[in-house]
Amino acid sequence: MAAGPHPTPMNARRAAGAVLGAGALLCLLAGVAVTALGVRVDGTSMTPTLHQGDRILVAPGSAGEAHRFDVVLLRATGKDALLVKRVIALPGDRVGIVSTPDEPFQVLLQERGQGPVRRVVAPPWAAQAHRASACCGPDGTRSARPELRTVPEGSFFYLGDNPDLSDDSRAYGWGALDRIEGRVGVRAFPVSASPDIGNRPVLEEYRGPSP
Repeated sequence: MAAGPHPTPMNARRAAGAVLGAGALLCLLAGVAVTALGVRVDGTSMTPTLHQGDRILVAPGSAGEAHRFDVVLLRATGKDALLVKRVIALPGDRVGIVSTPDEPFQVLLQERGQGPVRRVVAPPWAAQAHRASACCGPDGTRSARPELRTVPEGSFFYLGDNPDLSDDSRAYGWGALDRIEGRVGVRAFPVSASPDIGNRPVLEEYRGPSP
């Protein structure tokens, strides 16, 4: 097989320039997409998981969906502003918050209202939750003393990862599933940060008295 003509230095430079130009265009288009489609995080209620100025992208087709411990974009009942919060309890779950002098923020969960009451443990809470808190009232808001409440059908209970500085279900009551704009899929900006949201809570054994 005969070999084709070797590229001249001029052709090689043109090819390299075309590749660089295409890469720059793709970067520009990606930046425009993040700006147009991404949602900017305002406030500190989700630190250290999300920070002021981060831009997040919502998973397509996830509006109206809630999975336990996901981060979602929602509109609180009676509020039009968008909130970024973490889903804690789903319809049929029983949820409450117990406060003791040693541990002022212990979130308790009984999945589907059956089985053991377990403790929801999230990495940021231990370092940031210092204010005494008790929950829940019949509408899912703060209460004078801890009590497990059943999340109504079509609703969910949500918190911020920085609970001392978060207005969430404790302030607004149960969230409505049909007011979820979508599940937060990735962090798109800043590019230096991990795209993974992280800090997902886990369930652990709870040995204290049940509220």
